[in-house]
Amino acid sequence: MSYRPIKLVDIELSQPLSTIEGLLGYASVQALVRLHGSPLGYMHLAISDGKCTAAAIGQAVLDQHSWAIIQHLIADGLAAPPPGGLRISDLVDTPHPQYAGPFPPVTVAVCTRDRPSDLALCLDALCRLDYPALDLLVIDNAPSNGDTEQLVRTHYPSVRYIREQRPGLDWARNRAIVESRGEIIAYTDDDVIVDPGWVTALVRAFTENPDVMAVTGLVTPYELETKAQYYFEHNGGFGRGFERKWVRLERGAANRWQYYGTGQYGTGANMAYRRGLFDAIGMFDPALDVGTVTNGGGDLEMFFRVLKAGYTLAYEPDALVRHRHRRDYRTFRKQIKNNGIGLYSYFVRSAQAYSDERLTFLRLGLWWLWQWHIRRLVKSMLRPSRLPRGIMLIELYGALIGLRRYQRARVVADQIAAKYGSLELPAASQHLAPARGLGKPRGLVAVRTIELSRPIQGLADVAEYETARVFLMWQGHLLGSVDLATHRQVVGPTRLGKAIVDRLGLKLLEIDQNLSKSVVWADVLAELTRHFLREIAPAAREEARLASHVPVSIVVATFDRPDDLRNCLGHLMALNTRRPVEIVVVDNHPASGLTPPVVSEFPGVVLVSEPRQGLAYARNAGFTASTGHIAIATDDDVTVPPDWLEKLVAPFARADVMIVTGNTIPIELETEAQNIFENYGGLGRGFERFEVSGDWFERTPGALPTWNLGATANAAFRTSIFTHPLIGLMDEALGPGMPSGVGEDTYLFYKVLKAGYTLVYEPSAYVWHRHRRDMPALRRQIYNYSKGHVAYHITTLLRDADLRALKHLAVNLPSWRAHQMLGYVKSRLRGRNKVPLWMILLETRGNLAGAWSLWRSRQRVKREGHSTTYVPIEQRLEPVSESLVELDPPKRQPALRV
Repeated sequence: MSYRPIKLVDIELSQPLSTIEGLLGYASVQALVRLHGSPLGYMHLAISDGKCTAAAIGQAVLDQHSWAIIQHLIADGLAAPPPGGLRISDLVDTPHPQYAGPFPPVTVAVCTRDRPSDLALCLDALCRLDYPALDLLVIDNAPSNGDTEQLVRTHYPSVRYIREQRPGLDWARNRAIVESRGEIIAYTDDDVIVDPGWVTALVRAFTENPDVMAVTGLVTPYELETKAQYYFEHNGGFGRGFERKWVRLERGAANRWQYYGTGQYGTGANMAYRRGLFDAIGMFDPALDVGTVTNGGGDLEMFFRVLKAGYTLAYEPDALVRHRHRRDYRTFRKQIKNNGIGLYSYFVRSAQAYSDERLTFLRLGLWWLWQWHIRRLVKSMLRPSRLPRGIMLIELYGALIGLRRYQRARVVADQIAAKYGSLELPAASQHLAPARGLGKPRGLVAVRTIELSRPIQGLADVAEYETARVFLMWQGHLLGSVDLATHRQVVGPTRLGKAIVDRLGLKLLEIDQNLSKSVVWADVLAELTRHFLREIAPAAREEARLASHVPVSIVVATFDRPDDLRNCLGHLMALNTRRPVEIVVVDNHPASGLTPPVVSEFPGVVLVSEPRQGLAYARNAGFTASTGHIAIATDDDVTVPPDWLEKLVAPFARADVMIVTGNTIPIELETEAQNIFENYGGLGRGFERFEVSGDWFERTPGALPTWNLGATANAAFRTSIFTHPLIGLMDEALGPGMPSGVGEDTYLFYKVLKAGYTLVYEPSAYVWHRHRRDMPALRRQIYNYSKGHVAYHITTLLRDADLRALKHLAVNLPSWRAHQMLGYVKSRLRGRNKVPLWMILLETRGNLAGAWSLWRSRQRVKREGHSTTYVPIEQRLEPVSESLVELDPPKRQPALRV
């Protein structure tokens, strides 16, 4: 896959939105959307002219994160209710409640080895933390030189430096426990940049929930500049979502084994513990994680021990750090392999240490082997994926060898302990209470009532119960209730507020208002639009257009239809545009001599001869002869309106868009054949704009229906795709004029989406098409469509190893034809015949002929050769400016000049 970097940015919604500049060279923007510092989710933004406008950002925020914004604002309102009540107009202006303490002392430990440049970035961020009781600690693990010590002692005097000679990350983590001065120990890695509010968010999770013994946080990528970094994130990364979680296992909990897949709760790059926890359950296992042959698993094993001992683990997405993924492919592959080794080393270690959990870990190991490794591999064989299959295989290999690594690592850890001595915990300064017992008998429910017009305080008196039913009031008016699984622990205000918002949602905004939910929702969206888009000037809201200096070529392939061609060229010459436009007519039957006289009537139109019959040959000849940065394909039997071109090319303002298709509507329905064809489906694809991308390509479970995306009677292409190693020109063996019938356009769409690019369907860019007027021509057309449908799928199967096509051809298509026949029989019995029998039989015959027709087409291409290679425009012409977009609304434009 050809990779272009993705720009990572934060968008803080409490600040005015602004245009993001300097994005030339980036494929897209991945924005972390935040409100008052809290992360709400990701948002992918298209780039136009090297920027993302404030208007585009604001609209995307409203489209993708309105509900998350509302939930956040309501939660703020419950924490500090505004005087006017929970109305959206008041909530958007209500100050966000700030954490006011307590502030227990926190030790932040960074375990590092020989990476001073990464460590410097990490320490710069840690020294910017605004927390009043902070102890920063660097554990230098078996260093090979003194660079780390010199860096810390010279540039970071507020940071304590400790050298730990025992090699291994868990030895370093344990040394941090021994050296810690805080009630809470927070761990991060040397390739991490922490968010300014990181420690405060961790502390809040502990102080609001006294039963919580461990807290993990959100890990987002620091950059996605290389293919390796993109693959790591696409493979799962370190992020665990934007929903808070509180996990505690009751005795005899159902599906207990699923909870021991502790990677779902976070990672060692962002974790914190109460210092007293280690007195109760012990320190990290030095036979696990980086620096040993297990290469991981130390954090996961500690999460397991927290749950096994009956304590609570919380996931707090507000505690945010950014991880700098491996930049080069070799170290990325090594890391993925180590992930598999470390996970199964954790499984083996835990099964050995806890005999009562052996069957649990056996089940978990087998489930993960199937779900993550084998199932993913099978899916990658069924359909292409942007993640290389070799990455899946290397992780599976790591998992298999991880089954025998722990024993070797245990021996080495014992040898290190014998050489250097063991690490011992100092006398406990505080005694951790054991995990809560059973408390009240099972089945009893704590009933509580909360008045929401006052700030919610949590539930401190439900720790003896498994469940609490909380009745919710507003100034004495009963709104509803929420049931909470307390897990026999105190329920903090943040957790209670989340449960209330999840349960009641918009109903909280209907207080004292006799309005339906639909009306409330409409008011909410209107208020959010006003609030988040009010700072954007009207001029900035103009939709981006492709700059008028970007040249466009229109390629018209024709085969002895002079009257249609004359009509088509006459309307093309009348297009209303001020950009450089080139019209290229490709004569696909030059021996007849019918086309040159027509072209000569239109000065400036380029005539290209392509004697090899076939629409793909003809269009490829037009593309290779064209000089535009955008190449438009249309047919000689279409009529275009004056504004068609500008509407069709406008989406190319976005760098990710490689194809734009438009609507194709009938210019007449005068004959039976034309009406049948239009009812059959025609060439139009509706009146709603849509777009698809590489995500759609991978997510679609069945065969990719690219025939629903438009047709090359009305399609535009960014010419750079013709030199792309995964795309190229049209497949000459497909399409009209070849035995295969059709498919040259749908397969080109397929290749573009497989490469990860975007296709936009723009219905406002319409053309009128003259359908076949007589029944013999219609029958030939439907027969060719049916052959081409099969030929297209066979091509994706054989050339792209997309097994979705095999299922479609072997199961779905025969089932559909049988369904059609059954429907025909039923309609005949009822006297209502919608689909004529001749059409069903003709389509079936075409489907059966598809494979043979494709083979004949391939043989013909072998004889006649492939199209001429497309030469990039930059090698033929003076390059145009990189600025490809104009934001000013177009003035009245002169007629086209060619």
